Amino acid sequence: MNINSLTEALMAFQEKLVQARKEKGLTQLKLAEKAGVSLIQIRRYEAGNSQPTLEALRKLAVALGVTTDILVFGKDERGPEDELKMQFEAISAFSVEEKKTVKEILDSLILKHEARRWSSSQ
Repeated sequence: MNINSLTEALMAFQEKLVQARKEKGLTQLKLAEKAGVSLIQIRRYEAGNSQPTLEALRKLAVALGVTTDILVFGKDERGPEDELKMQFEAISAFSVEEKKTVKEILDSLILKHEARRWSSSQ
């Protein structure tokens, strides 16, 4: 990772942290208290002067009620490939029972793939 991409990642994190905090209606002090992180450290994160440790990131995500992915990754950095996005969007309209069936099918395909991968690597 070069210095420019590191700077971009820092900027993205700080902006996402501020946005998530404001969406939850929290002050920096309230977030610090909920996350068990010092107020000074929250200010450093939001100013882009410091990066959280993995443990601090976890605490922030829990306090904000979001995933760490939301705080760390850009919109298109995680998720399915483009060719699968439309299919997953269609599945989101399925009934609960239909979604359960799709999940079971996917789980079995994933297990089959992993088993094949493990057996071929030995």
